[in-house]
Amino acid sequence: MLSRTIRHATQGAAALAVVAGSVGVAHLDKAVALTVDGSPRSVHVFGGTVRDALDKSDISVGEHDVVVPSLDAAISDGDHISVRYGRKLVVTVDGQRREYWTTATTVDAALRDVGVRADGAVLTASRSQTLGREGLALSVTTPKDVTVLDGGKRRSVTTTAPQVGAVFGQLGIEHDADDTVKPGLSTAVREGMTITLTRIGTKTQTRTESVSFGTTRRTDSSMAEGTTKTVTTGKPGTKKVTRELRWVNGKLSSSKVVKTVVTKQPVDAVVKVGTKKAAVPAPSTSTPPSAGNTSGAGLNLANAAMWDRIAQCESSGNWSINTGNGYYGGLQFDIPSWLANGGDDFASRPDLASRAEQITVANRYYAKAGLSPWGCAHAA
Repeated sequence: MLSRTIRHATQGAAALAVVAGSVGVAHLDKAVALTVDGSPRSVHVFGGTVRDALDKSDISVGEHDVVVPSLDAAISDGDHISVRYGRKLVVTVDGQRREYWTTATTVDAALRDVGVRADGAVLTASRSQTLGREGLALSVTTPKDVTVLDGGKRRSVTTTAPQVGAVFGQLGIEHDADDTVKPGLSTAVREGMTITLTRIGTKTQTRTESVSFGTTRRTDSSMAEGTTKTVTTGKPGTKKVTRELRWVNGKLSSSKVVKTVVTKQPVDAVVKVGTKKAAVPAPSTSTPPSAGNTSGAGLNLANAAMWDRIAQCESSGNWSINTGNGYYGGLQFDIPSWLANGGDDFASRPDLASRAEQITVANRYYAKAGLSPWGCAHAA
Protein backbone atom coordinates (compact mmCIF):
# COMPACT_ATOMS: atom_id res chain seq x y z
CA MET A 1 0.00 0.00 0.00
CA LEU A 2 2.78 2.37 0.94
CA SER A 3 4.75 1.62 -2.24
CA ARG A 4 1.72 2.37 -4.39
CA THR A 5 1.33 5.74 -2.64
CA ILE A 6 4.99 6.63 -3.19
CA ARG A 7 4.73 5.67 -6.87
CA HIS A 8 1.71 7.95 -7.39
CA ALA A 9 3.48 10.85 -5.67
CA THR A 10 6.51 10.43 -7.91
CA GLN A 11 4.36 10.44 -11.04
CA GLY A 12 2.58 13.62 -9.89
CA ALA A 13 5.84 15.42 -9.28
CA ALA A 14 7.03 14.52 -12.79
CA ALA A 15 3.83 15.84 -14.29
CA LEU A 16 4.20 19.12 -12.42
CA ALA A 17 7.78 19.47 -13.74
CA VAL A 18 6.61 19.04 -17.35
CA VAL A 19 3.92 21.70 -16.91
CA ALA A 20 6.38 24.07 -15.28
CA GLY A 21 8.88 23.56 -18.16
CA SER A 22 6.20 24.29 -20.75
CA VAL A 23 5.28 27.51 -19.01
CA GLY A 24 8.98 28.57 -18.96
CA VAL A 25 9.45 27.95 -22.65
CA ALA A 26 6.33 29.88 -23.48
CA HIS A 27 7.63 32.75 -21.40
CA LEU A 28 11.02 32.84 -23.25
CA ASP A 29 9.51 32.81 -26.80
CA LYS A 30 8.82 36.40 -27.92
CA ALA A 31 6.89 37.54 -30.99
CA VAL A 32 8.63 40.62 -32.38
CA ALA A 33 7.57 42.88 -35.28
CA LEU A 34 10.58 43.56 -37.55
CA THR A 35 10.66 46.21 -40.29
CA VAL A 36 13.62 46.17 -42.74
CA ASP A 37 13.78 49.19 -45.09
CA GLY A 38 10.04 49.60 -44.69
CA SER A 39 9.16 45.95 -45.28
CA PRO A 40 7.47 44.36 -42.18
CA ARG A 41 7.82 40.80 -40.97
CA SER A 42 7.19 38.81 -37.72
CA VAL A 43 9.94 37.01 -35.82
CA HIS A 44 9.76 34.53 -32.90
CA VAL A 45 12.89 34.66 -30.84
CA PHE A 46 14.01 33.06 -27.56
CA GLY A 47 16.83 35.57 -27.03
CA GLY A 48 16.54 38.69 -24.97
CA THR A 49 18.09 41.43 -27.16
CA VAL A 50 17.61 43.10 -30.53
CA ARG A 51 20.83 41.45 -31.71
CA ASP A 52 19.29 38.04 -30.97
CA ALA A 53 16.22 38.89 -33.04
CA LEU A 54 18.34 40.01 -36.01
CA ASP A 55 20.55 36.93 -35.76
CA LYS A 56 17.44 34.76 -35.79
CA SER A 57 16.42 36.53 -39.04
CA ASP A 58 19.91 36.28 -40.59
CA ILE A 59 20.16 40.06 -40.73
CA SER A 60 23.66 41.53 -40.43
CA VAL A 61 24.21 45.25 -40.04
CA GLY A 62 27.20 47.51 -40.57
CA GLU A 63 28.42 50.85 -39.26
CA HIS A 64 26.26 52.87 -41.66
CA ASP A 65 23.06 50.96 -40.97
CA VAL A 66 20.50 52.28 -38.47
CA VAL A 67 18.84 49.89 -35.93
CA VAL A 68 16.15 51.03 -33.49
CA PRO A 69 16.25 50.06 -30.62
CA SER A 70 20.01 49.52 -30.37
CA LEU A 71 21.48 46.07 -30.85
CA ASP A 72 21.99 45.48 -27.12
CA ALA A 73 18.55 46.70 -26.06
CA ALA A 74 16.32 44.13 -24.32
CA ILE A 75 13.20 43.05 -26.11
CA SER A 76 9.81 41.89 -24.94
CA ASP A 77 6.97 40.08 -26.56
CA GLY A 78 5.22 42.42 -29.04
CA ASP A 79 8.15 44.86 -29.43
CA HIS A 80 8.99 46.50 -32.76
CA ILE A 81 12.48 46.57 -34.29
CA SER A 82 13.36 48.81 -37.24
CA VAL A 83 16.36 48.30 -39.53
CA ARG A 84 17.34 50.79 -42.24
CA TYR A 85 20.34 49.95 -44.36
CA GLY A 86 22.90 52.68 -45.20
CA ARG A 87 23.54 53.47 -48.88
CA LYS A 88 26.60 55.21 -50.23
CA LEU A 89 25.61 58.22 -52.34
CA VAL A 90 28.29 59.88 -54.47
CA VAL A 91 27.06 63.24 -55.73
CA THR A 92 28.98 65.47 -58.16
CA VAL A 93 27.47 68.94 -58.07
CA ASP A 94 28.78 71.18 -60.86
CA GLY A 95 32.02 69.22 -60.93
CA GLN A 96 32.49 69.03 -57.15
CA ARG A 97 32.44 65.41 -55.91
CA ARG A 98 31.17 64.51 -52.44
CA GLU A 99 30.33 61.20 -50.71
CA TYR A 100 27.42 60.67 -48.31
CA TRP A 101 25.71 57.83 -46.45
CA THR A 102 21.94 57.77 -46.30
CA THR A 103 19.16 55.39 -45.31
CA ALA A 104 16.75 56.90 -47.86
CA THR A 105 15.45 54.50 -50.48
CA THR A 106 14.86 56.93 -53.39
CA VAL A 107 17.11 59.46 -55.08
CA ASP A 108 14.86 62.41 -54.21
CA ALA A 109 14.63 61.43 -50.54
CA ALA A 110 18.38 60.79 -50.41
CA LEU A 111 19.23 64.27 -51.77
CA ARG A 112 16.95 65.82 -49.15
CA ASP A 113 18.47 63.62 -46.47
CA VAL A 114 22.06 64.72 -47.22
CA GLY A 115 21.11 68.35 -47.78
CA VAL A 116 21.85 68.66 -51.50
CA ARG A 117 19.62 71.31 -53.05
CA ALA A 118 18.69 70.42 -56.59
CA ASP A 119 15.79 72.79 -57.36
CA GLY A 120 15.65 73.33 -61.12
CA ALA A 121 18.78 71.21 -61.58
CA VAL A 122 19.38 68.43 -64.07
CA LEU A 123 20.23 65.00 -62.59
CA THR A 124 21.79 62.01 -64.28
CA ALA A 125 19.30 59.76 -62.45
CA SER A 126 15.54 59.98 -62.04
CA ARG A 127 14.45 61.56 -58.78
CA SER A 128 12.00 58.67 -58.23
CA GLN A 129 14.65 56.01 -58.87
CA THR A 130 15.00 53.40 -56.09
CA LEU A 131 18.26 53.61 -54.21
CA GLY A 132 19.54 50.05 -53.68
CA ARG A 133 21.95 48.88 -51.00
CA GLU A 134 24.76 49.05 -53.53
CA GLY A 135 24.40 52.85 -53.52
CA LEU A 136 24.53 55.23 -56.46
CA ALA A 137 26.74 57.83 -58.11
CA LEU A 138 25.02 60.73 -59.86
CA SER A 139 25.76 64.20 -61.18
CA VAL A 140 23.76 67.33 -60.48
CA THR A 141 23.98 70.35 -62.74
CA THR A 142 22.46 73.52 -61.33
CA PRO A 143 21.16 76.39 -63.50
CA LYS A 144 23.79 79.02 -64.34
CA ASP A 145 23.70 82.41 -66.01
CA VAL A 146 26.26 82.64 -68.82
CA THR A 147 27.05 84.94 -71.74
CA VAL A 148 27.51 83.54 -75.25
CA LEU A 149 29.35 85.59 -77.89
CA ASP A 150 28.43 83.98 -81.21
CA GLY A 151 30.28 85.59 -84.09
CA GLY A 152 30.42 88.85 -82.14
CA LYS A 153 26.72 88.78 -81.19
CA ARG A 154 26.01 88.65 -77.46
CA ARG A 155 23.39 86.42 -75.82
CA SER A 156 22.66 86.08 -72.10
CA VAL A 157 21.17 82.69 -71.18
CA THR A 158 20.41 80.49 -68.19
CA THR A 159 21.53 76.92 -68.76
CA THR A 160 21.80 73.56 -67.00
CA ALA A 161 24.27 72.22 -69.55
CA PRO A 162 27.27 70.63 -67.82
CA GLN A 163 29.80 71.56 -70.50
CA VAL A 164 30.30 74.30 -73.09
CA GLY A 165 29.49 71.95 -75.98
CA ALA A 166 26.16 71.09 -74.38
CA VAL A 167 25.32 74.82 -74.10
CA PHE A 168 25.59 75.06 -77.89
CA GLY A 169 23.37 71.99 -78.19
CA GLN A 170 20.69 73.54 -75.95
CA LEU A 171 20.76 76.78 -77.92
CA GLY A 172 20.87 75.10 -81.34
CA ILE A 173 24.17 76.78 -82.22
CA GLU A 174 26.03 74.99 -84.99
CA HIS A 175 29.71 75.47 -85.79
CA ASP A 176 32.39 73.78 -87.88
CA ALA A 177 35.99 72.71 -87.46
CA ASP A 178 37.37 76.06 -88.65
CA ASP A 179 35.59 77.99 -85.88
CA THR A 180 37.25 78.51 -82.49
CA VAL A 181 35.58 78.12 -79.09
CA LYS A 182 36.94 79.60 -75.86
CA PRO A 183 36.93 78.01 -73.41
CA GLY A 184 36.96 74.56 -75.02
CA LEU A 185 33.86 72.48 -75.68
CA SER A 186 34.64 70.09 -72.81
CA THR A 187 35.03 72.88 -70.24
CA ALA A 188 32.61 72.70 -67.30
CA VAL A 189 30.06 75.52 -67.27
CA ARG A 190 30.50 78.01 -64.42
CA GLU A 191 28.23 80.75 -63.15
CA GLY A 192 28.87 84.04 -64.94
CA MET A 193 31.26 82.62 -67.53
CA THR A 194 31.57 84.01 -71.07
CA ILE A 195 31.69 81.56 -73.97
CA THR A 196 33.18 82.97 -77.18
CA LEU A 197 32.51 81.33 -80.55
CA THR A 198 34.62 82.94 -83.27
CA ARG A 199 33.28 82.26 -86.75
CA ILE A 200 36.13 81.65 -89.19
CA GLY A 201 35.58 81.12 -92.89
CA THR A 202 37.99 80.69 -95.80
CA LYS A 203 37.47 80.80 -99.54
CA THR A 204 39.61 81.16 -102.65
CA GLN A 205 39.28 83.92 -105.19
CA THR A 206 40.90 84.05 -108.64
CA ARG A 207 41.35 87.32 -110.55
CA THR A 208 43.15 88.39 -113.72
CA GLU A 209 45.80 91.03 -113.03
CA SER A 210 48.34 93.00 -115.05
CA VAL A 211 52.05 92.08 -115.24
CA SER A 212 54.30 95.13 -115.50
CA PHE A 213 56.84 95.28 -118.30
CA GLY A 214 60.46 96.24 -117.92
CA THR A 215 62.53 98.76 -119.86
CA THR A 216 65.77 98.02 -121.70
CA ARG A 217 67.93 101.08 -122.37
CA ARG A 218 70.46 101.01 -125.21
CA THR A 219 73.04 103.66 -125.89
CA ASP A 220 73.20 105.22 -129.33
CA SER A 221 76.20 107.34 -130.26
CA SER A 222 74.37 108.81 -133.24
CA MET A 223 71.84 110.51 -130.99
CA ALA A 224 72.55 113.60 -128.97
CA GLU A 225 73.49 113.06 -125.37
CA GLY A 226 70.47 113.11 -123.06
CA THR A 227 67.97 112.34 -125.80
CA THR A 228 65.93 109.15 -126.02
CA LYS A 229 63.93 107.28 -128.58
CA THR A 230 61.48 104.47 -127.95
CA VAL A 231 62.27 101.58 -130.25
CA THR A 232 59.79 99.10 -128.82
CA THR A 233 56.72 100.16 -126.88
CA GLY A 234 56.31 98.16 -123.70
CA LYS A 235 53.16 96.13 -123.25
CA PRO A 236 51.93 94.73 -119.94
CA GLY A 237 51.15 91.03 -119.62
CA THR A 238 48.39 89.30 -117.67
CA LYS A 239 48.30 86.72 -114.91
CA LYS A 240 45.70 84.80 -112.95
CA VAL A 241 46.23 85.21 -109.23
CA THR A 242 44.48 82.90 -106.74
CA ARG A 243 44.21 84.16 -103.18
CA GLU A 244 43.00 82.51 -100.00
CA LEU A 245 40.71 84.88 -98.14
CA ARG A 246 40.15 84.46 -94.40
CA TRP A 247 37.03 85.89 -92.77
CA VAL A 248 36.61 86.35 -89.01
CA ASN A 249 33.08 86.97 -87.76
CA GLY A 250 32.03 88.15 -91.20
CA LYS A 251 34.96 90.54 -91.75
CA LEU A 252 37.91 89.97 -94.07
CA SER A 253 41.01 89.55 -91.92
CA SER A 254 43.69 88.34 -94.34
CA SER A 255 44.44 87.61 -97.98
CA LYS A 256 47.24 85.28 -99.07
CA VAL A 257 48.40 84.49 -102.61
CA VAL A 258 48.42 80.71 -103.07
CA LYS A 259 48.85 80.42 -106.85
CA THR A 260 49.95 82.61 -109.77
CA VAL A 261 49.74 81.65 -113.45
CA VAL A 262 51.06 84.04 -116.13
CA THR A 263 48.64 83.90 -119.05
CA LYS A 264 50.35 86.52 -121.24
CA GLN A 265 53.98 87.48 -121.04
CA PRO A 266 54.75 91.23 -120.93
CA VAL A 267 56.75 92.89 -123.69
CA ASP A 268 59.64 94.99 -122.42
CA ALA A 269 60.11 98.49 -123.74
CA VAL A 270 63.35 99.19 -125.64
CA VAL A 271 64.64 102.76 -125.48
CA LYS A 272 67.67 104.25 -127.22
CA VAL A 273 69.63 106.75 -125.18
CA GLY A 274 71.84 109.22 -127.04
CA THR A 275 75.48 109.60 -126.05
CA LYS A 276 76.71 111.98 -128.76
CA LYS A 277 78.20 115.12 -127.32
CA ALA A 278 76.61 118.28 -128.61
CA ALA A 279 78.75 120.29 -131.04
CA VAL A 280 79.64 123.81 -130.00
CA PRO A 281 77.53 125.98 -132.33
CA ALA A 282 79.33 128.49 -134.53
CA PRO A 283 78.66 132.09 -133.77
CA SER A 284 75.52 133.13 -135.53
CA THR A 285 74.58 136.50 -136.79
CA SER A 286 70.90 135.62 -136.52
CA THR A 287 68.98 136.04 -133.33
CA PRO A 288 67.79 132.68 -131.84
CA PRO A 289 64.25 132.36 -130.61
CA SER A 290 63.72 133.92 -127.20
CA ALA A 291 62.87 131.68 -124.24
CA GLY A 292 60.54 134.36 -123.04
CA ASN A 293 60.03 135.10 -119.36
CA THR A 294 61.49 132.14 -117.42
CA SER A 295 61.01 133.43 -113.88
CA GLY A 296 58.08 132.65 -111.58
CA ALA A 297 55.37 130.02 -111.90
CA GLY A 298 53.25 131.77 -114.54
CA LEU A 299 52.71 130.24 -117.97
CA ASN A 300 55.24 131.05 -120.71
CA LEU A 301 54.07 130.11 -124.21
CA ALA A 302 57.00 131.59 -126.07
CA ASN A 303 58.08 129.50 -129.08
CA ALA A 304 54.87 127.43 -128.82
CA ALA A 305 54.93 126.52 -132.51
CA MET A 306 58.55 125.32 -132.20
CA TRP A 307 57.67 123.15 -129.21
CA ASP A 308 54.66 121.72 -131.06
CA ARG A 309 56.98 120.63 -133.89
CA ILE A 310 59.44 119.04 -131.45
CA ALA A 311 56.56 117.31 -129.61
CA GLN A 312 55.30 115.92 -132.90
CA CYS A 313 58.72 114.32 -133.38
CA GLU A 314 59.23 113.19 -129.76
CA SER A 315 55.76 111.84 -128.95
CA SER A 316 53.59 112.21 -132.03
CA GLY A 317 52.15 115.28 -130.33
CA ASN A 318 50.71 113.31 -127.37
CA TRP A 319 51.17 115.67 -124.40
CA SER A 320 49.90 113.07 -121.85
CA ILE A 321 51.91 110.08 -123.04
CA ASN A 322 53.46 107.69 -120.47
CA THR A 323 54.91 104.54 -122.06
CA GLY A 324 56.77 103.43 -118.95
CA ASN A 325 60.20 104.13 -120.47
CA GLY A 326 61.11 106.83 -117.95
CA TYR A 327 60.28 109.79 -120.24
CA TYR A 328 56.97 111.60 -120.05
CA GLY A 329 54.73 114.06 -121.88
CA GLY A 330 54.83 115.66 -125.29
CA LEU A 331 58.48 116.80 -124.99
CA GLN A 332 59.67 113.56 -123.32
CA PHE A 333 61.09 115.03 -120.13
CA ASP A 334 62.70 112.68 -117.64
CA ILE A 335 61.76 113.31 -114.00
CA PRO A 336 65.12 114.85 -112.90
CA SER A 337 65.06 117.39 -115.77
CA TRP A 338 61.39 118.19 -115.11
CA LEU A 339 61.99 118.86 -111.42
CA ALA A 340 65.29 120.70 -111.99
CA ASN A 341 63.43 123.23 -114.12
CA GLY A 342 60.51 123.80 -111.76
CA GLY A 343 58.09 121.31 -113.25
CA ASP A 344 56.69 120.60 -109.80
CA ASP A 345 55.18 124.08 -109.94
CA PHE A 346 52.52 122.35 -112.02
CA ALA A 347 52.60 118.55 -111.57
CA SER A 348 54.74 115.70 -110.20
CA ARG A 349 55.27 114.32 -113.74
CA PRO A 350 55.25 116.00 -117.17
CA ASP A 351 52.44 113.82 -118.55
CA LEU A 352 50.20 115.09 -115.72
CA ALA A 353 50.77 118.72 -116.72
CA SER A 354 49.00 120.60 -119.51
CA ARG A 355 50.58 121.47 -122.87
CA ALA A 356 51.00 125.08 -121.77
CA GLU A 357 52.67 124.03 -118.51
CA GLN A 358 55.05 121.64 -120.34
CA ILE A 359 55.98 124.43 -122.80
CA THR A 360 56.61 126.76 -119.85
CA VAL A 361 59.07 124.29 -118.27
CA ALA A 362 60.67 123.65 -121.69
CA ASN A 363 61.32 127.39 -122.09
CA ARG A 364 63.06 127.42 -118.68
CA TYR A 365 65.29 124.51 -119.73
CA TYR A 366 65.85 126.10 -123.17
CA ALA A 367 67.08 129.27 -121.51
CA LYS A 368 69.82 127.21 -119.83
CA ALA A 369 70.82 124.67 -122.45
CA GLY A 370 69.24 125.58 -125.74
CA LEU A 371 67.80 122.68 -127.76
CA SER A 372 70.66 120.25 -127.05
CA PRO A 373 68.63 118.16 -124.52
CA TRP A 374 66.10 117.20 -127.23
CA GLY A 375 66.87 114.44 -129.71
CA CYS A 376 64.31 116.03 -132.04
CA ALA A 377 65.94 119.46 -131.92
CA HIS A 378 66.23 119.27 -135.69
CA ALA A 379 62.42 119.53 -135.89
CA ALA A 380 62.50 123.02 -134.41
